[in-house]
Amino acid sequence: MDQNKNLAELLFPHIDKTPEYYEALYPQRQLPEGARVTRFAPSPTGYLHIGGLFGALVDVLTARSTGGVAYLRIEDTDKKREIEHGADEIITSLAQYGVCFDEGAAADGEAEKGSYGPYRQSMRKEIYQTFAKDLVKRGLAYPCFCSAEELDEIRKAQEAEKADMGYYGSYAKCRNLSIEEIEANIKAGKEYVLRLRSDGNAENKITCRDLIRGNIEMPENIMDVVLLKSDGIPTYHFAHVVDDFLMGTTHVIRGDEWISSYPLHEQLFRASGLKMPKYAHIAPIMKLDGGENKKRKLSKRKDPEQSLDYYRQEGYPPLA
Repeated sequence: MDQNKNLAELLFPHIDKTPEYYEALYPQRQLPEGARVTRFAPSPTGYLHIGGLFGALVDVLTARSTGGVAYLRIEDTDKKREIEHGADEIITSLAQYGVCFDEGAAADGEAEKGSYGPYRQSMRKEIYQTFAKDLVKRGLAYPCFCSAEELDEIRKAQEAEKADMGYYGSYAKCRNLSIEEIEANIKAGKEYVLRLRSDGNAENKITCRDLIRGNIEMPENIMDVVLLKSDGIPTYHFAHVVDDFLMGTTHVIRGDEWISSYPLHEQLFRASGLKMPKYAHIAPIMKLDGGENKKRKLSKRKDPEQSLDYYRQEGYPPLA
């Protein structure tokens, strides 16, 4: 245990706060019994589309109908894919269509609403690193120095052995490095990411109690996923776990393409010792294509009606 504490200090000497500090800073919301706290959390890597608008509307109506709170969080940790003014475009589009949040991010130059911000993830780096440091201290996360070439070698070995692809188990080369090896790598200037030390077993099952679809059984997560990238910025998976807890989210309403991520998210909440919200996975917006019974998901590439610009150009009023 002392070794884990030493490792935590080695990796995060600048972090002097604890998760308990932030739990006190963001206390539980005082809301009526049964009130739901929902969030719409887009990434500014593209423009708001009709599916996003639909999800945002569901978030607002769910919270409003229960006397709860709906807030807007901008998940802007992927700077490589972020488009210029993307967040402002999303915020402006939501306002144009009358989808108004009780709290959350505001356009540049305007003040945020709410006491649980900042509501842009790029401004919460120290918070994520505090929770990451705690995981290291408890032996649940470790630094990984594998280069792109080494990760490619692992993939090739897994292909040859017809094994599951990913960084896990005996394929996780950095999982059992000694603190001396880690310190030597850091002194040598080697870049590293921080990974979860997964306790999952592929033979074990977990149950996602989806509020729409009922119980869905899936294998546990076995992957040692990246929590913090080499620049200290969190991945989506880790950041949203910390934020949903601290911001008091009770219900996560998201597209059904996220169902496969549930085992990982359940594990991250459990490892971090944080209460998990309830989940509801909504179906994508579909269109008829080639016949009465042939349906498919709207495509950004094929279907102009996926874009909100289409409705503006065609003269649809926002209420419609």
